[in-house]
Amino acid sequence: MSSPQPCYHCSLPVPPGSRFHTAVLGSQRNFCCPGCQAVAEAIVDNGLESYYQHRSESSTNPDALPGLIPDELKLYDRPDVQDPFVQSDGELSDTRLLIEGITCAACGWLIERHLARLPGVSSADLNLSNHRLHVRWDASRLPLSELMQSLRKIGYAAHPWQADKVTEQLAHANRRALRKLGVAGLLWMQVMMASMATWPEFNIDLSPGMDGLLRWVSLILTTPIIFYCSTEFFQGAIRDIRTRHLTMDVSVSLAIAGAYVAGIWSTFTGQGELYFDASGMFAFFLLSGRYLERRARERTAAATAQLVNLLPASCLRLDAKGNSERILLRELQLADHVLVPPGHLIPADGRILEGRSSVDESLLTGEYLPLPRSPGDHVTAGTLNVEGPLTLQVDALGDDTRLSAIVRLLDRAQSLKPRLAVIADRVAQWFLISVLLIATAVGLAWLSIDSSRAFWVVLSLLVATCPCALSLATPTALTAATGSLHKLGLLLTSGHVLESFKHIDTVIFDKTGTLTEGRLTLKDIRPFPGQDADRALAIASALENRSEHPIARAFGHSPLVASQVTNTAGMGLEGMVDGQQLRIGRPDFVAALSHGSVPQPPTAQGQWLLLGNEQGPLAWFALDDQLRSDAPDLLAACRKRGWSTLLLSGDSSPMVQEVAATLGINDARGGLTPADKLAVLQELHDKGHRVLMLGDGVNDVPVLAAADISIAMGSATDLAKTSADAILLSNRLGSLVDALDVARKTRRIIIENLAWATLYNGLVIPFAAIGWVTPGWAAIGMSISSLLVVLNAMRLTRLPRPQA
Repeated sequence: MSSPQPCYHCSLPVPPGSRFHTAVLGSQRNFCCPGCQAVAEAIVDNGLESYYQHRSESSTNPDALPGLIPDELKLYDRPDVQDPFVQSDGELSDTRLLIEGITCAACGWLIERHLARLPGVSSADLNLSNHRLHVRWDASRLPLSELMQSLRKIGYAAHPWQADKVTEQLAHANRRALRKLGVAGLLWMQVMMASMATWPEFNIDLSPGMDGLLRWVSLILTTPIIFYCSTEFFQGAIRDIRTRHLTMDVSVSLAIAGAYVAGIWSTFTGQGELYFDASGMFAFFLLSGRYLERRARERTAAATAQLVNLLPASCLRLDAKGNSERILLRELQLADHVLVPPGHLIPADGRILEGRSSVDESLLTGEYLPLPRSPGDHVTAGTLNVEGPLTLQVDALGDDTRLSAIVRLLDRAQSLKPRLAVIADRVAQWFLISVLLIATAVGLAWLSIDSSRAFWVVLSLLVATCPCALSLATPTALTAATGSLHKLGLLLTSGHVLESFKHIDTVIFDKTGTLTEGRLTLKDIRPFPGQDADRALAIASALENRSEHPIARAFGHSPLVASQVTNTAGMGLEGMVDGQQLRIGRPDFVAALSHGSVPQPPTAQGQWLLLGNEQGPLAWFALDDQLRSDAPDLLAACRKRGWSTLLLSGDSSPMVQEVAATLGINDARGGLTPADKLAVLQELHDKGHRVLMLGDGVNDVPVLAAADISIAMGSATDLAKTSADAILLSNRLGSLVDALDVARKTRRIIIENLAWATLYNGLVIPFAAIGWVTPGWAAIGMSISSLLVVLNAMRLTRLPRPQA
């Protein structure tokens, strides 16, 4: 069977029977879609079809580019919108645009010549290295929206380019670090060649003049390495000495400066070996290690930056008549109604009023499958509406959104330093003090043995024992692990989680919303004699609408309004509806309002809630909740690790035992208040157990706060999240199984790094002290040790993709 013909514009396969074609360069060309055909026709109509002769790569399919609808483009004509990125110079305006869809140099030729033909355009210059277009034009003759739309017609998407300060600072720091690394590497290789010619081992018969010249060449080439590439080491050492807190910068600075000074002495006297090559090598490998560590940290920081940039620039606000108006995001207000078309980002936290669709939350939660959403469900700012249009009511904006809260928690998690890292820092500091004392003692000893070798032995000792690997061992691994866990949908909010997993031997689970979906449905209504089922449902819904518990979602909305509603954790709700004092929840809690006997549920199966007033019970409500599909995998992972499992729930229905039996949990207790759960946890602590708690409700907050490790579900209440050490944003228990593996691997890698760093430094001290290690070999050994530690930690960034 012959392969499909490629599209002339983008080279994608042309579907059989495609009718999209037009004449280009004198021949009829076939296209895969109307978008490619339209772009080709626009290029031909503008007299620019020679573009297809110049290009070296296929063009981008226009359907793959982000699209902006015309009313959204017209926002760019507003002066307040243009203010941040457009400058006026007399009659001309000046701006920079970021262009998407560029594939080769011919794209730059096409864009510049196409814009030059537009009325009012003075100049258009495209930087192919960063895809930024600099345009000067007369805005009175050509609105910016039309200029951007004209680029779209020839297959390129344009966006205003604005420098993000943090991103720019990181990029600038990266360029500076890479530049220093390149200069150090290039000059060090030249110094190495010049120095090697003076080594006696090579037995090169150099004249005194040539020997002296090579020494001076080495000095000149090494000086930029010292005073340009190594400045951060010396600045750090000065800062550490002032604060009386020794770090590896002190040892590094002593070694680099010592080798440089020794080389200067050798150059002026013409005696002894040149150690400029050791100084250059030392600086180059240290800069390499720090650059790799910087890149590892940036991968985690990129996840935070990606979250910050999730929100769209504009949205469609609906007025009272249902008409839509395109506005900037900053103009949106609480309680506004917003229309989100399919394929668009949700601009704010809100509740769906109309429409059904799937929402992609992958970048926010790690859940890689779109989730179904319908009226009454809450959606989060920055997530993607996939299928159908949604009408939302805005509930939170700006810093109050869930997205902002996640960013703050992620920042807090990255700033916290776990106990293992603190210990490693202290060990590194005491190790450095010990090395300096040992170096002093070894120097004094060698002065009496062979004074000509004393300086070189001390220098070798300082270089070889620099605690770089020891200082990098823990933070690099923790940084890589934190970023990987966030990709899995587990957000760490406390620094001790990764190291504490090792000591856990008991897991406490909540039921509703944790092991079960928490999407309870109302299965049955059994009114008591003389009561109406619809009236009872309306009353129950009015009370439950004032609760955040997952049970409340099963009752829907009510035409009635409840007031003075109080939540008794683990028991139920009490409030006023139409002048009646009512309760809904556990049978004993409800019966206490009328001081009557506690009625028995209609059946022993399922979860039953009782509704009653001061005169007696009104109706039974049967709720059904589905077990999470990945709950058995989590329980299997816990059993594999030898952990004991408990199910503690505020639900007093038989569902507690049913769930426990299905999952193989031996100890399951229902009908517990928060105080009861806390008492169970305290009892476990008294017996010496280390406990992991997984929950989601307000009644879980005391146990989450008191457990050794606490994990809140992503759908948990805000109070539960702030009390937890980690948040399972994806709500997938399977992610927690993967996270347990990452935590175990992280601890193993940290131990490997610390063991390697300690072993290397411990072994090299005696060999350096007796003069068997030259400064050059010491620099190689120390640098390789640091690089191995960083590369070992980078293994944590490689994660298997979850299977659907």
